Amino acid sequence: MSGGPHTGKERHRLMTVVKGEALSARDLYERPPGYELFIPNFVMKELCVGLFFLIIIFTWSFYMNSPLYELADPTATPAHIKAAWYFVGLQEILAYFDPYLAGVIIPTSILAGLYLAPFLDPDPIKGVGRFAWRERTFSMCTFLGGFIFWWGLVVVGWYFRGPLWAFYWPWEDMHIIKPPPAPPWNFPLPAGIVYIIIFFALGNIIPAVIYPKFFSRMGLVRYTITMTLWTGMIFIVVKMFLMNALNLKYILVTPWFNV
Repeated sequence: MSGGPHTGKERHRLMTVVKGEALSARDLYERPPGYELFIPNFVMKELCVGLFFLIIIFTWSFYMNSPLYELADPTATPAHIKAAWYFVGLQEILAYFDPYLAGVIIPTSILAGLYLAPFLDPDPIKGVGRFAWRERTFSMCTFLGGFIFWWGLVVVGWYFRGPLWAFYWPWEDMHIIKPPPAPPWNFPLPAGIVYIIIFFALGNIIPAVIYPKFFSRMGLVRYTITMTLWTGMIFIVVKMFLMNALNLKYILVTPWFNV
């Protein structure tokens, strides 16, 4: 619009037309019954809960001594050593998998799955702002299953592992070192390759056959990524079971890595 006094002959450029009434400041804060604003209402609740638990942790750490050991001796490695409790889950996985897998590949896959979860969601609007168990049964079961499994590893590694990372029941004395177990065995290389291919193939095919609507709603790319990550989580559980039940060390043995 040109400057100067209004003469009624000014030229205007119309960018767009929005049907309906203009939004007011009051409209931005209106919400359906049972919902609340994420900021600041919900964030303030989380902040108060976090501060409450922070005070509890500070008070507990003031009166409880840290379980430190004596100074490390570079000439003698103790038979029983554990990582901090939040890393014991990884240390437990190390008993079943190659260090490169347990320390790099598996944690990276977990973080990648958490990062990709919003992009893999076929309906990101459903369940926003409330607990939607029926609408998100698969997502809720997957998350809760992984959460419980991880804390199970922490509990087993912290309370049931003794010297030389041997398994001890609560009534067994951890001061008594158990004899080493029998030598484990491994799958032959061809059998290991076939097993892994069939395992992940079935993990992608069977759910698509049983739940075709889930497959069509997800799409091929999102379904493949989701079920590959999900099958990998199941693969970890199966591998741990095979080692405990059949004394199987590795399914796949290669010159570069072992699975």
